[in-house]
Amino acid sequence: MATVSADPAPAPAPPRATAGGGRELRLLSFNIQAGAHFERYHHYVTRPWRHVLPHGARRRNLDRLASLVAGYDIVALQEADAGSLRSGFQNQIEFLADRAGFGWFSIQTNRRIGRITHTCNALLMRHPPSEVRDYALPGTLPGRGALWARFGEGENALLVVVVHLSLGPRARARQIDFLCSIIDGHRNVVVMGDFNCPATAPEMLRLYDDTPLAPPVASPATFPSWAPVRGIDHILLSDSLEPLRCEVPNVGLSDHLPVALTARMPGDCARVAFSPDSDTENPA
Repeated sequence: MATVSADPAPAPAPPRATAGGGRELRLLSFNIQAGAHFERYHHYVTRPWRHVLPHGARRRNLDRLASLVAGYDIVALQEADAGSLRSGFQNQIEFLADRAGFGWFSIQTNRRIGRITHTCNALLMRHPPSEVRDYALPGTLPGRGALWARFGEGENALLVVVVHLSLGPRARARQIDFLCSIIDGHRNVVVMGDFNCPATAPEMLRLYDDTPLAPPVASPATFPSWAPVRGIDHILLSDSLEPLRCEVPNVGLSDHLPVALTARMPGDCARVAFSPDSDTENPA
């Protein structure tokens, strides 16, 4: 079940105006591996315990991650931990939201193994969403999800979705079909996450053909973080949003690197999505 926090926080600054009359929106997507940084392939074999047991480096990684995400308006996280043995029973999303000054966050539980792991997708947000939805994605094995958040009402609203897709192309194709269905009817759309495939994969073409989403202008390599050769983490924009800058912060905090994108929103979208009149206490 997705939840949204609206703890007291300083009023968020409006997205920055640009010369083109729109507003800049700073986006970040990151598969954080629950704060367990691997630096070589053999660490999957020699350090598997880091997936289930706490360790000191995890907290240090979260401190560094909080400094990174503080520079963005909306942050999509995958493979975060919402409080279990491996995280020292610390809700990593709550910690990051508090440390980085986000007033709102949303959590979608994907896999929970007793008290050992509590894996989730999450959104950190400077502005409150009008509505949040939690979708389980189709697949042979459960545990993949899409976290859906809408900012504002009507045709000029902004829709943001965070996903973590399956490893297999057949499962991904089914999940992308489902993703198309939950985007349908929206004009201003951002989809962020770990797609586990390049932006040019055959199954991705459905997104570009049947939704307002456009192929990314840049698709930098993000995996593995110590020697990235595969671009599998993406921030996709509808054609109503203009990509301005794409970068991959070179931080050793996970087995993935984050991908960051600054986009220009149309003025009507920014006014509807981030108007002070649309602020709500708890839209979930």
